[in-house]
Amino acid sequence: MTATAKSAENLNGLGFAKPVAETRVVVAMSGGVDSSVVAALLKEEGYDVIGITLQLYDHGAALAKKGACCAGQDIHDARRVADQIGIPHYVLDYENRFRDSVMEEFVEGYLAGETPIPCIRCNERVKFKDLLATAKDLGADCMATGHYIQHVPGAVKAELHRAADPDKDQSYFLFSTTQEQLDFLRFPLGGLTKAETRGLAERFGLQVAAKPESQDICFVPEGKYTTVIERLRPGAAEPGEIVHIDGRVLGTHEGIIHYTVGQRRGLKVAVGDPLYVVRLDPAKRAVIVGPREALLSRELDLREVNWLGDTALTALGPEGLDCQVKVRSTRPPMPARLTVRDGAVHVTLTEGEDGISPGQACVFYEAGAGARVLGGGWIARADAAAFNR
Repeated sequence: MTATAKSAENLNGLGFAKPVAETRVVVAMSGGVDSSVVAALLKEEGYDVIGITLQLYDHGAALAKKGACCAGQDIHDARRVADQIGIPHYVLDYENRFRDSVMEEFVEGYLAGETPIPCIRCNERVKFKDLLATAKDLGADCMATGHYIQHVPGAVKAELHRAADPDKDQSYFLFSTTQEQLDFLRFPLGGLTKAETRGLAERFGLQVAAKPESQDICFVPEGKYTTVIERLRPGAAEPGEIVHIDGRVLGTHEGIIHYTVGQRRGLKVAVGDPLYVVRLDPAKRAVIVGPREALLSRELDLREVNWLGDTALTALGPEGLDCQVKVRSTRPPMPARLTVRDGAVHVTLTEGEDGISPGQACVFYEAGAGARVLGGGWIARADAAAFNR
């Protein structure tokens, strides 16, 4: 038996060389079935468990909105689960931090013609930063969440892997998890399916066992993001022109915040063939439309890249690395090549993809099976067809 194998034998289920009862775990409890099961599982296994729930936006709006992460009812549900399984539970008011770190950028992104993803920023700037720091202040050995993704001990360091259930995998939303954060995080549900998680909730007798999943962005009522933008930036939605890529003015609009790249419905203009939004020009307040083929992109420039590979990102150089990437959470990874030139990170898609918008995420996975997450970045520019530049 190797020294590594011997040392592994002395670790508990969360990877610490200490008794389970002496291992403190802070569980981020959103009030949903997933994080509730995590807390119940770890409590059953004998860990010293503390539950923490975040209040992320104003109480009145939260209580009025059901079925969304960190809403008022969810806080009550988390508290009830904590009481039921017998763990201490704290609610932290992070409303100001959430507004400054997530909501304000969400609004600015749309006003700049981008398509922001606030759930990623929330994980990056609030849950895996502020909440993680609080967990350390409480003397925790690690923080556990109900995300469907896997923390895997690697040959060099801890690795981030896709969930065993591809239908529930949340790696796209966690690409910005840093190595330091990953070392402290645990994801007990990464090897389970949603059905198995609900089965555990029923076995534990949790009141949230049949609770539906949240679908919308937590602070966006009924998916109407323009309502949030207009509330935070009154008068920001200025009218402008709808312009064909050939230069023809086809009509007018009431603000670019009502449009996203790839959109077809609701344009209220026609030239015979179907039209799509291919670009937004905030400086000119213009919505640029064209045929579907104008949406195709192969070359992406990225910003704010987070790298989880074993070698330095700069070591990839212009020769690059074959990998797989996702540019949408709902689509499978696709073959691509990652390169670094003059300090900037670029991605070349083997087959191209349509409807890519600045502000979306591009997540890297290892080539082949693509189980390991290598990081990702935010799309700064998508090089579409020449007539769309």
